[in-house]
Amino acid sequence: VQLQASGGGLVQAGESLRLSCASRSSISSYRMGWFRQAPGQEREGVGCITGSGGSVHYLDSVKGRFTIASDHDKNSWFLQMNSLEPEDTALYYCALDFPCSDNIGRIYAAAYWGQGTQVTVSS
Repeated sequence: VQLQASGGGLVQAGESLRLSCASRSSISSYRMGWFRQAPGQEREGVGCITGSGGSVHYLDSVKGRFTIASDHDKNSWFLQMNSLEPEDTALYYCALDFPCSDNIGRIYAAAYWGQGTQVTVSS
């Protein structure tokens, strides 16, 4: 399974970005989501969505600001990031096939990873 992430960039605090991840394979049976890793810190789960789209979970610090959605027709999923804060600065990775639950912040491994896309938020 090959994943292609896109959409990172440099924005000011309070602005928005939308990350996208596209898979060359069907995603319908997988749980999918996004992770991030800031310099000097461990990678952490940011949010995830089940294959059916019926269950979505977020890291506490992004709840109310970030939204995950999926498009199974396009084998893609997205991370809409609003009200970005400097603390959100990190390399963001899309991932497929990992436990998706309220413990997303403690999930570190996934079966498939996209390349990272840098998100930098200036104050």
